[in-house]
Amino acid sequence: MRFSGKTVLVTGAGGGIGRALVAHFTGEGARIIAHDRSEEALAPVAGAHRPAILAWSDLCDAEATRQTITAAVERAGGLDILVNNAGAAAAKTLGSMTVAAFHRDIDLNLKGTYHVVEAALPALKARPGTAIVNIGTVNALGSYGHPAYAAAKAGLVSLTKSMAVELGRYGIRVNIVCPGTVRTPAWNDRIALDPAVFDEVKRWYPLGRVAEPEEIARVVAFLASDDAAVVTGAVLPADCGLTAGQPPLVQAFTYEQV
Repeated sequence: MRFSGKTVLVTGAGGGIGRALVAHFTGEGARIIAHDRSEEALAPVAGAHRPAILAWSDLCDAEATRQTITAAVERAGGLDILVNNAGAAAAKTLGSMTVAAFHRDIDLNLKGTYHVVEAALPALKARPGTAIVNIGTVNALGSYGHPAYAAAKAGLVSLTKSMAVELGRYGIRVNIVCPGTVRTPAWNDRIALDPAVFDEVKRWYPLGRVAEPEEIARVVAFLASDDAAVVTGAVLPADCGLTAGQPPLVQAFTYEQV
């Protein structure tokens, strides 16, 4: 098992991708610190993975997050891998955005991630060969809606590269995965309005489908593992080809089936 004896901290552990991350790393032998915004949000993890250390705080609160992460890492006896998975999007478009929604997206997705990194760094520096994997989004790489969320994640792409450069001397690798559409409960409201939404969007993806949470977890695990020992500062789309280009657009320009 690739992560036997390793301790992995996963934020946003109660969400769709978070649960898949916890399950995958647990299956690979890791000890898990599962973090989310509240004890209730961690209920799915607590029921399925009782050995996990559970920790909760509002990532927008820097001091509460520092105290929570520090205590959890101390309880675990150290830290080897940090997966910054927590995130959410508020305003869908500029037209529906409010000042409050803009700040919430920036505070959670960018500042909140930094709060976790700041708290975890002493433990990561204390061990050789540690890694940080941030979860971004294709929205950081192009315009796909949710502009404030996209801006925050674009900032996270830049922060990832800065961390990779500055933390390399400690042996800490830092990379970011940018998923496209992933079949998670976050889509439930949209599915309620249109049950065929995934069938409608898949034509824009070269692979003709959207990702499953477990598939994103496997990509993250690769970057966190020794298999990626020379990879740092990478921005890796895990998007079924969306950012490479869209088949309907090619067909519109060429009048040929692709």
